[in-house]
Amino acid sequence: WFILQYMSGFGNEHVSEDPRCPGALPEGQNNPQVCPYGLYAEQLSGSAFTCPRPTNKRSWLYRILPSVCHKPFKPLKQGHLTHDWDEVEPDPNQLRWKPFEIPNAPQNKLDFVSGLHTLCGAGDPRGRNGIAVHIFVCNTSMLDRCLYNSDGDFLIVPQQGKLLITTEFGKMLVEPNEICVIQQGMRFSVEVFGETRGYILEVYGAHFELPDLGPIGANGLANPRDFLVPVAWYEDRQVPGGYTVISKYQGKLFAAQQDFSPFNVVAWHGNYTPYKYHLEKFMVINAVAFDHADPSIFTVLTAKSTRPGVALADFVIFPPRWGVANNTFRPPYYHRNCMSEFMGLIKGHYEAKEEGFQPGGASLHSMMTPHGPDADCFEKASKAKLEPERVAEGTMAFMFESSLSMAVTKWGLQTSNRLDKNYYKCWEPLKSHFNPKCK
Repeated sequence: WFILQYMSGFGNEHVSEDPRCPGALPEGQNNPQVCPYGLYAEQLSGSAFTCPRPTNKRSWLYRILPSVCHKPFKPLKQGHLTHDWDEVEPDPNQLRWKPFEIPNAPQNKLDFVSGLHTLCGAGDPRGRNGIAVHIFVCNTSMLDRCLYNSDGDFLIVPQQGKLLITTEFGKMLVEPNEICVIQQGMRFSVEVFGETRGYILEVYGAHFELPDLGPIGANGLANPRDFLVPVAWYEDRQVPGGYTVISKYQGKLFAAQQDFSPFNVVAWHGNYTPYKYHLEKFMVINAVAFDHADPSIFTVLTAKSTRPGVALADFVIFPPRWGVANNTFRPPYYHRNCMSEFMGLIKGHYEAKEEGFQPGGASLHSMMTPHGPDADCFEKASKAKLEPERVAEGTMAFMFESSLSMAVTKWGLQTSNRLDKNYYKCWEPLKSHFNPKCK
């Protein structure tokens, strides 16, 4: 009977009741002596109680049983999920990975949790400052088990296969070219429909927000109205065989058993919610006179650090757009950056690396490691006739950019066996065009 529905707006105060129980939300207060329908009131706080109002995040959930009703947590095998950034020696080289392999289902069943693989990251979840980049590959749905992240927020970027995500707030369908954010502490379960792959940016100690627009004005980039929040949906389901609640806590996985579904929230209200966004909704800002603008103009979401203007992590996309700049080398320029740049490709061919950088693969250009267009791209762009052209048609590349210096895991460098050891060769054909007699 359930039809997927959403509410619109980024960071809004939302109110939602499952239509099967009208009037489930208490009127005029959050925590009455007796809640309607005999429900329990439970607050989920995403910020300190004392945060200023613009950054104060919380939601009230009205549920059949409170989430405290579970057996003790016990350690759970965590596979290739890690926050140990000292597994292998640092590697400052330009790194590129071939598409990450999805195991064959009959031989190796992996759901979203067992299919998490940490590729790189920095910082410490206990110190509430850091990030991690994970790859997920899965071929089966989570059955009678859910996950919540005590360490931080997950920004999930599906690349192959759609995700039907059940949360305590309701259900979301997230397809390639969409993203979703599951914020700290929110329980969720992922249903898949075949071989599925994607990327995750995890941030500890900050929540994602829309970047300030400054001189751009009131509109542009990702507009708040295009973010969608699920509507309340509950299941009153007993699970005598045991429902597994998995907590990611201080970088480790723990599991607790309970005998009922955690998705038993009949109604909720607040501004601390999961949400999704379609990348085609992004309003691109671009140079219309000369020069190549910095990629910060493509920022969808940012997680701020304690330093003004410096992000713990930015989520940046490179969507289809018009290139019209005059007397300009239009592809991304050669660059050495004080930030770390991790890139992934959802579909198509990235303009600066049409060969080698493939959907489902990735690259990492670490702090101050030089990078830029390959030799073929440089030659073509240097000789191209400069007329209005569509850039990145049929493509969606993205970047996780961070002010932290990220370490690569042993899985990323060795175990995955997807590292492209010939990546550096794409720049070797570049040759000198210098002629001191010709200005």
